Amino acid sequence: MTPREFKEGPRPPFLANRSFRLRGTRITDAQQSATDKYWQEFGIEPDHKIIPAEIFPNSKEVIMEIGSGMGEATAIIAHTFGQIGYLAVEVHRPGIGSLLGRISELELTNIRIINEDARVVMSDLMPDQCLDAIHLYFPDPWPKSKHWKRRIIQEDFLALVWSKLKPGGYIHIATDWVAYSNWIEEKFAASAKFEGGEIAKPDFRPTTRFEQKGITKDHKVRDFKYFRKG
Repeated sequence: MTPREFKEGPRPPFLANRSFRLRGTRITDAQQSATDKYWQEFGIEPDHKIIPAEIFPNSKEVIMEIGSGMGEATAIIAHTFGQIGYLAVEVHRPGIGSLLGRISELELTNIRIINEDARVVMSDLMPDQCLDAIHLYFPDPWPKSKHWKRRIIQEDFLALVWSKLKPGGYIHIATDWVAYSNWIEEKFAASAKFEGGEIAKPDFRPTTRFEQKGITKDHKVRDFKYFRKG
C-alpha cells in the first residue's frame, strides 16, 4: 500500500480553506522507490484512531511536525533526538518519498509519516492531550490579503492545538515572512490558551535549503514558542 492522493470532495467547515497549496504530484524515481520500499514500515494510513503513545511506547516524548516538506529538518532532528518519537504529517507524495529515503539513509526508527491534512488528523483521529509538542516550520504565508483566511494560524487552529497538547506542551513555529510573523504574534496574543513569544533559533533546528534560499533573499527568519495554558 502506498500513500493515497489528497482527494477533492466535501470539506469539514474548518477545512473549507486549505492552509497549503496543492502542488503537482511529480515524483522522482528515487522518491518513488523509497515509498515502495519503506511506506509499509514507516507510513500510517489515516483510517483509524492514531494514539501516539501506542506508536512510540518507548519514547519519552512524542512530537508532531505539521508539514514536514522534503523531510530535511525532520530527519536531522529525529537523528539528534533518538529518544523522542516524531509524527511527520505531510500531504505531498514527493516530500513523503524524500523523507522515507532520509529515514533509510540515517537508519532512523523514531519517525512515522501520516499522509493527510494535519487538522484532520488532530480533529478526527487523535485523542486529546496526546502530544508533547508540535513543530510548524515555514507554513505557507499566503501573502495576499484575500488569502489570509487560508493561513493555518487561526483561532480555531489554536484551539485544536491546545486540545491535543499535554499540559505544559508547546508549539514551535518558524517563518521567514515578516507579515506572517506579525500575524502569528497577534493571533497568539489574542488567545487565552497560550503563553510565550519569540525565541532565538534553537540549535537543534537545522537551516534547510529552503530556509537558506529565504535568507539569501534577505528574509528575516523568526522562531516562536508558545506553551499550552491549563
